[in-house]
Amino acid sequence: MQSEESTGEADASHANPRIRDMAQQDVGSAVAVAGHPIHAMLVHFPIALVICTLGADGMYWITADPFWVQVGLWGAGAAFAFGLLASAAGTVELLAVPGIRVRVASWNHAIAAITLIAMIGANFGLRMTAPEAILPHGLLLSLLSAVLTALAGWHGGKLVFDHGVGLIISTKH
Repeated sequence: MQSEESTGEADASHANPRIRDMAQQDVGSAVAVAGHPIHAMLVHFPIALVICTLGADGMYWITADPFWVQVGLWGAGAAFAFGLLASAAGTVELLAVPGIRVRVASWNHAIAAITLIAMIGANFGLRMTAPEAILPHGLLLSLLSAVLTALAGWHGGKLVFDHGVGLIISTKH
């Protein structure tokens, strides 16, 4: 099993002096309100709404009640809107804070999150234009969105818990 240091990830004890220098760069939040990073505050909404949309699809599959079609439409739409807001804040953090940019986990998280936003947008678009296709296509998009949510969340968690990204307001901005 490889350790984090052997992956080339920025770490203060890494053998490469350039990587050690990168590990010393600031990873504090550049986009915060009253000391709270905006990206970290916003990501909970699309996460919860993706899971709620999946739940609504499951209930529609079980009951065939058109109420769940509307719940899924609103859930997917709100997940997409909040996902766009969270991704805008996350993109500013990624581009504005050099200590975040140099970490591999940041780019993994960004790619997974961008893919997730595209999937949620496709799910919302399907529900807007072809509600009769929710079973099976909307349900499959909801399942894939839940999997991508877990993947993006895993990498986001690595950034916070392993690298301390976005825990404090940056002092260098």
